[in-house]
Amino acid sequence: MLKNYFKIAWRNLFRNKAFAATNLLGLAIGMTCSILIFLWVHDELSYDKFHANYKDIYQVIANRDFKNSMFTDKNMAFPLGPALEHGYPQIKTAVEMTYPQQRLLAFGDNRVKKTGYTVSGHFFDMFSWKFLKGSPASAIIDPSSIVLTAGAAKSYFGNDEAVGKTMKLDDNELVRVSAVVADAPDNSTFKFDFIQPFNYSDSNLKSQMNEWYNSSWNVFVQLTPGASVAAAQKIVDDLKRAHSPNDKVSSYFLFPMSRWRLYSDFKDGKNTGGMIEYVRLFSVIAVIILLIACINFMNLSTARSEKRAREVGVRKTLGSDRGQLMAQFLFESIILTAMSFVIALLAVWLLLPGFNLMVDKHMSLDLTDPVFVTALVLIILFTGIIAGSYPAFYLSSFNPVKVLKGTLVAGRKAILPRRVLVVSQFVISILLISATIIVYRQLQYVKNRDMGYDPNNLISLPNTDLLNKNFPAFRNDLQATGLIRAVARTFSPVTDVWWRSPAPHWEGQLPGQEIIFMGQRADEHYTDALGIRLLEGKGFTGTPSDSGSVLLNKAAVDAMHLAHPVGAVLRYGSKHFTVIGITDNVVMESPYKPVDPQMVYYAMGGGNFFNIRLKDGVAPQKAIEALRALVRKYDPAAIFEFHFVNQDFEKKFLAEELISKITNIFAGLAIFICCLGLAGLASFTMERRVREFGIRKVLGASVPQLLGLISQEFLRLVAIAFIIAVPLTWWAMSSWLEKYAFHIPISPWTFVAVGLLLLALTLFVVGINTIRSAMRNPVKSLRTE
Repeated sequence: MLKNYFKIAWRNLFRNKAFAATNLLGLAIGMTCSILIFLWVHDELSYDKFHANYKDIYQVIANRDFKNSMFTDKNMAFPLGPALEHGYPQIKTAVEMTYPQQRLLAFGDNRVKKTGYTVSGHFFDMFSWKFLKGSPASAIIDPSSIVLTAGAAKSYFGNDEAVGKTMKLDDNELVRVSAVVADAPDNSTFKFDFIQPFNYSDSNLKSQMNEWYNSSWNVFVQLTPGASVAAAQKIVDDLKRAHSPNDKVSSYFLFPMSRWRLYSDFKDGKNTGGMIEYVRLFSVIAVIILLIACINFMNLSTARSEKRAREVGVRKTLGSDRGQLMAQFLFESIILTAMSFVIALLAVWLLLPGFNLMVDKHMSLDLTDPVFVTALVLIILFTGIIAGSYPAFYLSSFNPVKVLKGTLVAGRKAILPRRVLVVSQFVISILLISATIIVYRQLQYVKNRDMGYDPNNLISLPNTDLLNKNFPAFRNDLQATGLIRAVARTFSPVTDVWWRSPAPHWEGQLPGQEIIFMGQRADEHYTDALGIRLLEGKGFTGTPSDSGSVLLNKAAVDAMHLAHPVGAVLRYGSKHFTVIGITDNVVMESPYKPVDPQMVYYAMGGGNFFNIRLKDGVAPQKAIEALRALVRKYDPAAIFEFHFVNQDFEKKFLAEELISKITNIFAGLAIFICCLGLAGLASFTMERRVREFGIRKVLGASVPQLLGLISQEFLRLVAIAFIIAVPLTWWAMSSWLEKYAFHIPISPWTFVAVGLLLLALTLFVVGINTIRSAMRNPVKSLRTE
C-alpha cells in the first residue's frame, strides 16, 4: 500500500511541476527560517546547563527600596559569602566574585589585556569547568596562582606547557599558572580568560572582610539538594540585617541560575522578564512562517481540486474508502515536506555561518543531538500533517457520481475556507510589517533621545599610574597639538555607572526621605570636555583643589525638592559638600529608562579615565596617532587602547538592533512566502477561468477591465484582513511599548502605509498573472467549445 501511495504521489508531483515547485520553495523557505530560529532558541534555553550543580546554584540579590525608586542590586558586602558557609545546613557552599576585570597579563614581551574574575576558594567546587591541566582541588589555593583558559594559554605559550610558568600581572605582581581549563562555552554566563583567587593578606581586602555596608561583590550560594529556597533566603536576609541594622532599605532574595539568562530584567523589585520575551517572539514567528507555508499548500491544493476530482471519483468507484484517500493525500504532503526539508537543511548549512556572524554565536547543525533531531522530525511531521490535513479532508469528500457526470461545481462552501486562509495570511503580513516599522521607529526614537552631553568627537582613554602622575604635562602636550579642545578625568566612563550611594543629608529633608544617587568623581574640566549642559550655577573650572564642591543633575534636584539648589549644603556625617551647579540629566545607563539622581564630586587627584574632546573638524585618525605618541612618551609600557564614546553608547542598542534585524529578515521572508502563495493561487484562478476570459474578450472586454475583475476579489480579502489586523496590531504593539519609559505613539499613518504597501504587492502579484492570461488569444481558449 505504501509503495502504491509513493508511486501515485511521485507521479502527481512530476505531472504538476508548477504546483510542486511553488510549494517546494514556500515550504523550504518556511522550514529554513524555522530551523534557524530553533537553533537560536535552543542555544538561549541551554545557557549554563553544562554546570553539574545547575539546579542548586543561586545568586544573592537585593531589592533596595528608596523613596524615589526601587532598584535591584547584585552588589553584596564581602563578609556575606564566608558567613553563609558556616552553620547553615540548607547552604552547601558560597562563592564571592568580582565583576569581569581587564588586567594586563604578560609573559616575556607578550603583554595583552585579558578579562577574568577574582574568586573565593570554592569557585571550582560550585561551577563546572573542564580542566585540561591541573586539578580543581588545588588550582586556586595559593593566592599567587592563576588559572588560564586554553585560548589564553595558547596565546602566551603556544604549544608549550603552561602550568608552572610565571607571569606578570599589571606589571607589579608575579603569578604562577596553576591550571588550564577549556574555553568557556558560548552558552555560559561567565566568559573569561583567567581566574585568580582572592589574596586575603592584601591590606585593602582585609579592610573589607568585616565591612558589611560597602557592597561591591557578587555572592553565589549552592543549596543542599532538596533544601527550601525560602528558608535559605530568610537566612541571607536575617544575617545581613543582623550585621547591618541601619540598612532599612534592603531586602534579599536568591535568584536561580536557571533564570539568569532569560529573566534578567527587574522593575520596582519584580522580575519582569528579559531574553525570554524574544525567545517567545521568535518561537511564535517560526510557527507563523511554517503556518504561512502550510496555508499556501492548502490553498494551492484545493484550488486545483477540479484536476484531482476525476481521480477521486474513479478511485471511490473502484472501492477506495475515504480513509485510504485521506492517507494518499497526506502521504503526498509528507513526501513534498520531506523534499522541502532536504532543501531547507542544505540552505541552513549554507546560511549558518552568516547567521552566526549576525547573532554573534557559534551554532552548528549537530545531527547527533537527540533534542535537535527530535525537533527536526517534529517540524517535518507538523508541516506535512498541517499542510496536508485540509486538502485531504476536502478532496476525499467528493461525490463520485457528481464528479464522473461532470456536474461537480466548487460552490461557496469550497471557496469560503480558501478565502479564510488567504485573509489569515494577509492579517499576519500586516501585523509583521506594522510591528517591524514600529520597532524600527521606537529604536530610532530612543537613539535620538537627548543624552544630556555630546558623545561625538569624544574619546575615552583608560588612565595609568604614570599618565596620572604626569597629567599636567600630558594635558599640555595634548593641547599643544592643536587637535584637542579639552581633557577631563573621571572615576567611571560616561557610558556606565560604577557606584551608587544613599543621598547625603540636606536642609529641608523630610523624615524618612531616602534617595539613592549615582556617584561620579571628576576634575575641573568635566563639563567642558564632556559637553554637559549647565542649567544653573557653574562647573568645576577654577575650583580650589581642596574644595568640597559637587554638581547635582536635574533628577536629583527634583527628587530632593530643592527650590534653590545652588549653594545648598549636603552632609555625609562630618563631611560637608556645597552644590555649585546643576547639570542636565546625563544618560549613562539604559537609554530606555529615566535618568536617576546623580552627584558629581570634585576630585583633582585623578580618575580611571581620560575624556578627550577633539576640536570640530579634526580627523579622528590624526588625533589618535598624536594621542598614541604621547601615551608612549609618558608611559612606554602602557597598552594603548581607546574608545569613541558615541560607539560605546551605540553598544547599548546591540541587543535591540539584533532583534530588530532578525525580525526584519524573517518578516520579509514570511511576506515573500505569502506573495509566492498568492501568485500560485492567482495563476490557478486564471487557469480555471481561461474560457471565461476568452468569452469576455470576444465580447469586447479590455485587459484593464479583466484585471479589475480579478483584482477586486483579492483586494476585498486585503480589506477584510486590514480591518482585522489593525486593532490586533495596535493592541500587541501598545503592550510592547508600555515597558519603555520613553516610547513613540503609534501613528495611524503606519497602518495606512502598510495597507497601501500590501495593496501594491497584491495588485502586482495578481496583475502579472491576470495580464498574462488576458493577453492570450481567445481563439485558443474557445476552440474546444
